[in-house]
Amino acid sequence: MTSSNGDFLPLKAIDHVEFWVGNAFQARHFYEKNFGFKPVARAGLETGVRDRSSYVLEQGEIRYVLTTGLDADSEIADHVRRHGDGVRDICLLVDDVDYSFEQTVKRGARPVAEPYSVEDEHGSVRRAIIATYGDTVHSFINRSAYKGPFLPSYQAMSAINGHAQAGDGSSLQAIDHIVGNVELGRMDEWVDFYAKVMGFELFVHYDDEDIHTEYSALMSKVMADGDGKIKFPINEPAEGRKKSQIQEYLEYYGGPGVQHIAMRTDNIVATIDRLKGSGVEFLEVPASYYEITPERVGHIDESWRDIQRLSILADRDQDGYLLQIFTKPVEDRPTLFYEVIERHGARGFGIGNFKALFESIEREQERRGNL
Repeated sequence: MTSSNGDFLPLKAIDHVEFWVGNAFQARHFYEKNFGFKPVARAGLETGVRDRSSYVLEQGEIRYVLTTGLDADSEIADHVRRHGDGVRDICLLVDDVDYSFEQTVKRGARPVAEPYSVEDEHGSVRRAIIATYGDTVHSFINRSAYKGPFLPSYQAMSAINGHAQAGDGSSLQAIDHIVGNVELGRMDEWVDFYAKVMGFELFVHYDDEDIHTEYSALMSKVMADGDGKIKFPINEPAEGRKKSQIQEYLEYYGGPGVQHIAMRTDNIVATIDRLKGSGVEFLEVPASYYEITPERVGHIDESWRDIQRLSILADRDQDGYLLQIFTKPVEDRPTLFYEVIERHGARGFGIGNFKALFESIEREQERRGNL
């Protein structure tokens, strides 16, 4: 089986991202009230699941699953103890789970779960799991024969609570990219993994000359599937005068893992206005950033006054421009954070903003005593 562009591993989309967290009930309220996600399904004791509690939240094409272990000795509880709340599974939608698993394992992937099916009165779902960096995994999933709210053992929130619940929405539409942090010297190993095992291609490469400040630096390579719809940047720290943000992440997360998820919107001004109003905290950039940015970027459809008021970053490449902004870490540990991005043709990742962004991150590191 190959895709229309010749890929041996045709991927349709990111089906969902599953987080393993210390308290799924409370985390669900954070994503609902602060980010505007709608809780759509639930699994737990009341649905016949004895070992975990999960909530499924959606906004646009984005689907997050928040899972807590109910057994103190479980793999989930151990993951949370070592990493804090974090991404466990980046689940990929495919047409043929068995083929996807067979091809990736044949090319060197470590199997976590061989293909299996689960079913209930709504149909069946086929799934398999392979390992990637750290404790992060990729599931392959096919849900074409399933008509339920999410997966077998999950019930719709309306069936549990007697009424549908609606997040108030923030115009977040889809996952743009998911960034992984790995140890010094291992970036190329995982770049090779995505190239050889999953058929991804190098989309763009940034070295420590591109991403550095006076104190710290990092290197990054962006891997993308053949259609360019799934993008996984891989970062590693670089030598600098002080501790880089990547090294800080690795120390507090306890190893490699997902650093941030970028979520796409088509109205970043309205989206950030709402997110800030609901309590989401974002990195701030100095006013001096906007002294040269309008000239560097050129015409944009949005108001520069709004862009500066909200501390949104702007950049332009040969294909167009983009607008982006980054939250502060959303955990007690300085690990996972989010990006909100609006693209107007631009295919890059805001290289013109790297220095201002990393100086903002370093100010936060200094406040934590970790620079």
